[in-house]
Amino acid sequence: MNKVFDTEQEIAAQPDIWNAWARTLPATALKIREWIEKRRPDEIWLCGAGTSAFIGDSIAMSLDRRCSDIPVRSIPTTDLVAQPKNFFRKGLKPLVISFGRSGNSSESVGTLNLMDTLAPDADRLNITCNKDSALANRKAVGSGELQVIILPEDCHDSGFAMTSSYTTMLLTAMACLDNSPLEGLTSRVEALAKNARSILSHDLDLSRPERAVFLGSGAFTGTARESALKVLELTVGHVVTSWDSTLGFRHGPKAVVDNQTAIYIFLSSDPLTRRYDQDVATEIREQFPTIPVTTIGQPLQGSDTPDIGFETGLEDVWNTPIAVLIAQRLSVAWSKSLDLNVDDPFAGQNLTRVVSNVRLYS
Repeated sequence: MNKVFDTEQEIAAQPDIWNAWARTLPATALKIREWIEKRRPDEIWLCGAGTSAFIGDSIAMSLDRRCSDIPVRSIPTTDLVAQPKNFFRKGLKPLVISFGRSGNSSESVGTLNLMDTLAPDADRLNITCNKDSALANRKAVGSGELQVIILPEDCHDSGFAMTSSYTTMLLTAMACLDNSPLEGLTSRVEALAKNARSILSHDLDLSRPERAVFLGSGAFTGTARESALKVLELTVGHVVTSWDSTLGFRHGPKAVVDNQTAIYIFLSSDPLTRRYDQDVATEIREQFPTIPVTTIGQPLQGSDTPDIGFETGLEDVWNTPIAVLIAQRLSVAWSKSLDLNVDDPFAGQNLTRVVSNVRLYS
């Protein structure tokens, strides 16, 4: 299938979207940082559904040690709506950060409803790609304050899969919550964009496997989960996927590997973590010598050279937006090889672009 789909164009546009967004992002991030410092929430919750939830999975642990004495938690809206009593506690004042491409998913609306009822004095930060959405326009009830960040229209993906919306929301959250100097934010984003272009032009092996496994430690565990979902979605499950942390993989999930499996391992730039990542790659190559095992990461002295490399000089959590580009490209290529409509692979059946048909209960 030679057609160029919207999803392909949205993936390719990410470096330009990031660079353009970086012109105004420092001022936005400064405003949010000062607001959080003034409001002093008890906890920070990173909330979303599906891919939007994986933003929290990627950055929560890294941000937790950067946000002084404010705990940072990744709480999917799918969990929050289904079991609110597990999270909302009397006297607790969280800052609830909601991520949403459409900003109208059932669980996003359900989270706003719960906050109105159970935590009206809690603050909200809504980050969305849709200026016409509930996240962009719905007013808060009670004494809690509301801040809204509307991302550029260019990253409001029209295709089924979240691509530029995911990476740009992730970068935005990092800018607002990380404690790195904002003076260097633009140069950080420029370094990511430069390396993204290299990854997008890298000569990948696009042979479609029956199974694909994505592994990573720390921030890259969230990247592995998002990568697995992208492939599963755009191939309509024809490529069965799995994800895990590199050390967790040995404890049962490794059973998925057979001779028709492709393995992708995100290598940490932390020297200690890198040893564990590299050991898993070596082990799988020895046990399954005929299957492809692809390592992705920055070169590190004393370690094997990654099969797909990038050199940003940044910590793992900042590299998650470019690491996920590999799976974005693979998912499109494998979807096309199956003669699917990449922009709407389910053709309106089973899954839809926006989950908006969930019945919400009081």
